[in-house]
Parts: sequence; structure tokens; C-alpha cells
Amino acid sequence: MLGSHVGLGGKEQFLGSVKEALLYGADTFMVYTGAPQNTRRKDVSEMRIPEAQELMKQSGITEFVVHAPYIINLGNTVKPESFAFSVEFLQEELRRTQAMGSRTLVLHPGAHVGEGEDAGIMQIIRGINETLAADTEVRIALEMMAGKGSELGTNFAQMARIYDGVVHNNKLRLCLDTCHLNDAGYDVKGDFEGVLAEMERYFPLNQVACIHLNDSKNERGAAKDRHENIGYGTIGFDRLYAITKMPEFANTPIILETPYVSEVEGGKDRTLAPYREEIAMLRKGVFNRELWKTIVANR
Repeated sequence: MLGSHVGLGGKEQFLGSVKEALLYGADTFMVYTGAPQNTRRKDVSEMRIPEAQELMKQSGITEFVVHAPYIINLGNTVKPESFAFSVEFLQEELRRTQAMGSRTLVLHPGAHVGEGEDAGIMQIIRGINETLAADTEVRIALEMMAGKGSELGTNFAQMARIYDGVVHNNKLRLCLDTCHLNDAGYDVKGDFEGVLAEMERYFPLNQVACIHLNDSKNERGAAKDRHENIGYGTIGFDRLYAITKMPEFANTPIILETPYVSEVEGGKDRTLAPYREEIAMLRKGVFNRELWKTIVANR
């Protein structure tokens, strides 16, 4: 399954998200339940969910994922009020994800904000334990991170520590991000099979609920987390295309989060989503070296 991040807003709300995914030629997608940088949220009754679900049914989209907002940080031991807010907001995001019909909520594990790995991991475990219950229907997919700042979840050993501390860890899954893995030091370009073998020391492959397919602007191990368009970064088209063809991930949502293309038109800057062209490129298995021109021409 191949898709991209899509927007949510305006009068069409979630229905518009599905329409955007179909415009890109996607058969899955990822969406936020509102802006990822703030707490403003429409009530689910206003999000046109039944219409969106009907369009997905008609179009053959059987699975999509939701991404939790960036403002959640379960690793914060410095500000109790920030931790409490994160737990409460995560609980609400799980409810909204279930209402939308997704089984998977992708979550950045958190950052220790200077207090160290052990303190941060214990706080993440505490936050997840306050969130998940035996009857929780949505899975939390912890996203592998690049190691920027005091981010946690930058290696499989850290993720395993979190799993081990969570009571209902059958509700946890992993989200692999190719840019993050590269920037964290894993050899995505040269030995992705080896990366998976390293993962399988801690987790079976069926724990991967989602893959974020992004090239990277950075060399391996840079710990910077700067996404690049498919084929234009240090990982390269051949490896990213090969990941989309791996039989192990045939039924796993593979999501593009690559940068928008900027263009000046009539003296004004505009940004264009690259996803229709990148998805087509990956389906054909042929790198388009004129991707930028193709994107602009198609608009």
C-alpha cells in the first residue's frame, strides 16, 4: 500500500483528505486529526467521517493511519503540567482515531529535555500506561526517530525498553521512517536488510505497522531529521523503490512525507505537493530526474 500525508480542513474535512489521497493515485494515506502544532480540533461529528468512509469503500482504500500531533511529549519529566497535557491529549487523539476508522496512531515517543535517557524512557512508559487499557482498539505505532536534540526512540534497544515497561504492549507497534533511520546511523541505503535483521533482535517484522518513506538531505548518522524528495537525497531512489517492493511489507501502509516543491508564479511563491508524481514514479520503478519540472507542469 502506497500513499502520502494528506491535509484535513475546510468544509470537506476528512472527506477532503480521502479525495486528496485519490488525486495522488494512492491506495492508503496518513492524516492528522487537526493541526499538528496546536490543540484546535473539530468535533468528530463535524468531520464528515461517514462520507469519507463511504468514499474509501468505493475506492478500495482499506487502511489509513493517523499521526499524533508534535506537541505531545511523554518524555518530559521537567514540567509535570506538560506531561499531564500530553497524556490527556494522546487519550483524546486515540478516541478521534477510532472514530475516523483507523487502527493505527503514529506517535513520536518523546524527548527527555535534558534529564537523560533513563528518566525520559521511564516517563514515556508511564505516559503510555496511563493511556492504554486492555480494551483500547487503536494501536500506538512508536516512530523511530533521528536523534535530534534529546529525542528518544532513536534505536531498537530504546524501543524495546519502552515495550518491556508497557503493561498492554500488545497495543504497541513500530513506525519505521527511512530518513530517521538513516540520520540515526542505520545503513538504510547500503544494507536495509541488515537494519531489519537488527530490528528482529528485538521485534518480529509484524510489529511494523507503518513505514514513512523519505529520502534524507543528510549523511548517515547526522541526527538532523531533514526529509528530501524521493531519489534526491543520500538514500537514493533504488533503495526506496526496493522497500516498496518488499513482500514483507505488501500489506503495510507506506507513506511519503517528502517536502513540497516551491515555485514562483506571477511574482508570488507557491508550494506544490509532490506526491502524485512521486507515487507514480515509485509505481513505475523509474526515477524521474525532471521531477520538479513534471510537478510544476502538472499543475
